[in-house]
Amino acid sequence: MARPRSATYDQQRDVILARAAELFADAGYHGTSMNEVAAACGVTKPALYHYFRDKDALLAAIAQQHVDHLEQIVAEVAAQRLGREAHLRELILRFVRDYADSQHEHRVLTQDVKFLPTAERKRVLDGERRVVAAFAEAIAAVKPGTRTAGLHKPLTMLLFGMMNWLFTWLRPDGALTHEAMSTVVADLFFGGLAAIAPTTEGDTP
Repeated sequence: MARPRSATYDQQRDVILARAAELFADAGYHGTSMNEVAAACGVTKPALYHYFRDKDALLAAIAQQHVDHLEQIVAEVAAQRLGREAHLRELILRFVRDYADSQHEHRVLTQDVKFLPTAERKRVLDGERRVVAAFAEAIAAVKPGTRTAGLHKPLTMLLFGMMNWLFTWLRPDGALTHEAMSTVVADLFFGGLAAIAPTTEGDTP
């Protein structure tokens, strides 16, 4: 008979995921041991293995939870049924703002997913592709000619280049905040998008 879960199981699991993400982000996946994760969470190593069978499972859970969260943001913005420009702008604002509270998880997602076993890595990457596709569709909706010119996906990657790497230089205690930078990123992207002149037909508002 399976051992029943305690009332605090989910809460403790979330603590483990958060602390492990911080350790992986700071020292790297291979530079962090399960002993260090257990110590940081204030649990024994056997107790840690009650939640995650090994370090691969822990990494997979961190990455999958973060990707699921990003997909949820995409769904929430879609549910608002905004106009085309407002929809894309809201996606940008929500993602940049969210990264302020999930910097460790985001660093793990961008740096350590390659260490996952094939099946787990594929699940995470499939989720990332769905998020990227949602942004690409939003860009094409604002400027249809980018689709026919094959530019909507490259433009999406340029946009993610701005958003994804804010954590490498934006200091948490600095004068600029993610809240302030979310508007800057959106304005910068929309300003640049207006200047794009696809060479194929179909660029109609």
